Amino acid sequence: MLRVPETQAKDVVVGQSVAVDTRGGEAKAGVIPGHVMRIFPASQGGAVTVEVALDGALPKSARPDLSVDGTIEVERLPDVLYVGRPAYGQPDSPVGLFKIDPDGSSAHRVTVKLGRASVNTIEIVQGLAPGDRVIISDMSQWENVDRVKLK
Repeated sequence: MLRVPETQAKDVVVGQSVAVDTRGGEAKAGVIPGHVMRIFPASQGGAVTVEVALDGALPKSARPDLSVDGTIEVERLPDVLYVGRPAYGQPDSPVGLFKIDPDGSSAHRVTVKLGRASVNTIEIVQGLAPGDRVIISDMSQWENVDRVKLK
């Protein structure tokens, strides 16, 4: 069973692919493929319970009632530019981000159009190019400046 935040549960449907991470040591060693079997209709504590069927073998380290992390693939977008989800900014809207200059000593504000979002990442529709580095932490205290010096 996975608990999905209410705001994300609207995109979950039966049959979607799931990767369940049992935290089994080596990278990817404890990740088991699966699929969504059932979505419980009621939310509890701001989350919806999703029942997952595992399609792969359990790792040797698996135990009953083991805490796991799960990633439900709601959509696969090929050839998409994305960054970690900033502290502010909503999907399908413009936002000002600080783009780090090539020398790494400063950053300047650029307007970026955001697209679709997941829990951890957000699509960049316009305003950045592959390889650009941006600051995604809260920079609201510098909202009235166009350039910041980095240390």
